[in-house]
Amino acid sequence: MRLLLVHPSALMYSEIFLRLEPLGLERVAGAAREAGHEVRVVDLQVLSVRRLRDEVRSFRPEALGISLNYLANIPEAIRLAERVKEELPDCFVFLGGHSVSFVAQEVLEQAKGAVDAVIRGEGEPAVGPLLEAVRDGGVDGVPGVVTASGRGPAPLMLHSIDTPLPARDLMRSRRRYFIGELDPCASIEFTRGCPWDCSFCSAWTFYGRSYRKASPEAAADDLAAIREPNVFIVDDVAFIRPEHGNAIAAEVERRRIRKQYYLETRADVLLRHPEVFERWARLGLRYMFLGMEAIDAEGLDLYRKRISPDENLKALETARRMGIRVAINLIVDPAWDEERFRVVREFAMAVPEIVHFTVMTPYPGTEIWHTESRRLTTRDYRLFDIQHAVVPTTLPLDRFYEELVRTQAVINRKHLGLRTAFGAARVLARNLAHGQTNFARMLWKFNQVYNPRRQLADHARPVRHELPLPQRLDVGDRRQLYVHTRGATQGAPARRLPD
Repeated sequence: MRLLLVHPSALMYSEIFLRLEPLGLERVAGAAREAGHEVRVVDLQVLSVRRLRDEVRSFRPEALGISLNYLANIPEAIRLAERVKEELPDCFVFLGGHSVSFVAQEVLEQAKGAVDAVIRGEGEPAVGPLLEAVRDGGVDGVPGVVTASGRGPAPLMLHSIDTPLPARDLMRSRRRYFIGELDPCASIEFTRGCPWDCSFCSAWTFYGRSYRKASPEAAADDLAAIREPNVFIVDDVAFIRPEHGNAIAAEVERRRIRKQYYLETRADVLLRHPEVFERWARLGLRYMFLGMEAIDAEGLDLYRKRISPDENLKALETARRMGIRVAINLIVDPAWDEERFRVVREFAMAVPEIVHFTVMTPYPGTEIWHTESRRLTTRDYRLFDIQHAVVPTTLPLDRFYEELVRTQAVINRKHLGLRTAFGAARVLARNLAHGQTNFARMLWKFNQVYNPRRQLADHARPVRHELPLPQRLDVGDRRQLYVHTRGATQGAPARRLPD
């Protein structure tokens, strides 16, 4: 079959700091191609809607899948599905991805016939059976499928993440992907899943607390095939298992692969296994993202980080000694007042690290969705982007956004703008010499993107599709939050950590 896969446009956060290649969609494309289907991909982060329209008209796909890892993209995806159905009424349109897996039935109903199915769970083991069923008629028996008739069997989960390989060759405008100074930048996956259970996160509920590792040989093969000089390791928490990180490093050393790396990990993982990160620093690890989330014990307990403020600070010192630049994330609680914003600004100015701020948002699939969703002040999908407040704020909403942007401007003063341009002149010159302008454009875009009047005005937009409220659920049994459940794997059972 002819399959067209689509990634929606970039969100607010991605307009400045990063634009990552859609690795998950590339892997689904790889799985579909292995099953014998003809596949094309359109990424609306880097391509126009006009390009998608032209692709639909020239390729005339028999099936079209839209990736929905972010709630904020759901209205856009429904709109795209409607347009495709107008052009090709017989095209089978389906949605898949992390976020839509938690609201599949409701989104299907909101699409009013423009979407034929939603696939819950991992896409790689589902896409082949789905397309086969579309061809033969009757998709209700496909694992993970949700249709107007109801839910099919439980979604399947890959036993091994070594395959399928991502179909990177299908991506156009690959030079548009970057993260900070790493421009251009590809993405790679060494592990999948997370054994922690932070209350604000849905990674562990999506994967049912499973944790899988790519074999060192497969990881190195994929890494060696990447043409870009920079690579973002997309693991939720990198190098949880030191022996695995060392095994991949040994393969990289043996093959003399030279890249620059950016990864995300936890402070306690860094402190337990500093030797692994030191080894990767020698291999080219330049940047690290640490989700500190809060600067005090009360905030860390609220988000169930299971870590202390002292450990977070020790991790920053450890990374500095290794020469790794760190980006910190802090979660902005809508309950903050002016004094709390001031204290956080002082912290952000006092540390040399880059500090990012995201607004506490109850997402479907998280525990706080079931404890905070009744307090929602809006159910506009588009505002669920960790840059807008969707629960009551202590400050008037306009003042909240003024304080938020004022606090976010710490990033601009410390790490972006003209001052940084002079400090990063060598990086800029190198990137521009190779025709890479993503980092250069980022330096001056902050005030265009982060604007309190713009954020406040977003709340006044007409709303066509609203996020559904959750059914009452006792989160004491957290397995009820899972998308993937025990036993529903493709091949041998995946490793699962105890609850």
